[in-house]
Amino acid sequence: MSGKKKIHLAQFLVHGPTYHSLAMWRHPQSDMTQDNWSKPALYQHIARTCERGKFDMVFFADLNYISDTFRGSLEPALRYAVQAPEHDPVPLLSWMGAVTSHIGLGATFSVSHQHPFYLARLWSTIDHLTGGRAAWNVVTSINHNQAANYGQEREATDMRYEKADEFIAVCQKLWNSWDADAVVMDRENAVFVDAAKVRRIDYEGRFYSSRGPLNVTRSPQNGPAILQAGTSPKGKALAAKYADAIFAIQPRPEDAAAYRADIRSRVDANGRDPDCCKTLFGMQPIIGASEAEAREKQEYHNSLVPLDGGLAILSAHLDFDLSALSLDDQMAARDEPELQRMKTRFAKPSGESMTLREVAQRHGQSVGLPQFVGTPQSIADQMEAFIDIAGGDGFMLSPIYCPGAIEEFVDLVVPELQRRNLFRADYSGVTQRDHLMQDD
Repeated sequence: MSGKKKIHLAQFLVHGPTYHSLAMWRHPQSDMTQDNWSKPALYQHIARTCERGKFDMVFFADLNYISDTFRGSLEPALRYAVQAPEHDPVPLLSWMGAVTSHIGLGATFSVSHQHPFYLARLWSTIDHLTGGRAAWNVVTSINHNQAANYGQEREATDMRYEKADEFIAVCQKLWNSWDADAVVMDRENAVFVDAAKVRRIDYEGRFYSSRGPLNVTRSPQNGPAILQAGTSPKGKALAAKYADAIFAIQPRPEDAAAYRADIRSRVDANGRDPDCCKTLFGMQPIIGASEAEAREKQEYHNSLVPLDGGLAILSAHLDFDLSALSLDDQMAARDEPELQRMKTRFAKPSGESMTLREVAQRHGQSVGLPQFVGTPQSIADQMEAFIDIAGGDGFMLSPIYCPGAIEEFVDLVVPELQRRNLFRADYSGVTQRDHLMQDD
């Protein structure tokens, strides 16, 4: 075990009452009194807890819509808290950064309906405020509801990713418009910035133009670390070109291994070291003092998820109304283009195809993340076995209730991973990229 690379851990969050689990807001161990989920104190507590656990980062997913995909109505999403309500997570990063000193702080921000200058300025500022701990999950908006909120039509996949590629390239030019030593603060000669070390970018592209320069000094990481979660060929191509880490949902370790091998090959083809792009696989830990207690916790949690809630969130993620299908349909056999992106989530651990009923139920419970259930020791066993097959690099954790589940993992599972020399005892660097590259 001592010869293995140490795994990386990140904590998945949403600025809302549910994360991957639709049971979360109903669970009696979740504190949903007085809109606790919307208050910054909860997230400051989570950040401190995860920093105590030496996690690479806390990471917020984000959406800018309430889905009406299932049955053409907002009612299911609102009734079951299907990623609604969902407040903007970006302001929380500064709140969390103010009470921590090492843990990375990441959030999703879609490039659709935005201009590169704004996001380059925003993320450079957050990187400054957090001392180089910012991470931006670059996404494009694939749901028609989000496009409609901005008065637009949803764009085709190829177009979305072509624009995203140019978007990031413009941001990088803006971040590089300031040299690291541009600020000289020469009081005697009245020179604050050496103007020779700040440049306009004069960019004119297919989709965007920007004169520049950025009006923010070079940040500690020269812009944030870049995260990605693409599953389509275009999404994986974008990740291979720019990402420092990828968040992937692959319930079966065999599929995870194939996904990671594909990503590493693409990263290498872009002239980058494959080890500079980490793949973090989603998991939902359910911890008990005994195996029986853990199974009881799993059964109770899963029983709190209504089938219609699962159908609503799966419909939203596919942007396809699943009410048009039979609950007994085998999902792997369906040939609708919208369903192909999540095809690896339609199989049981054995590889056998699942019915729509089964897929929707699991999606409402964990959005396809595998549930690792057991004692702290057996969960560490499951994590180690998954990584042995998948090949690396770590996990994005998603709780079944909040607060409480994150603390249990940090207090019970992290020490077991450290005892096995599978997880760091302390941080060796200070920036988000430092944590991702720390393998000893």
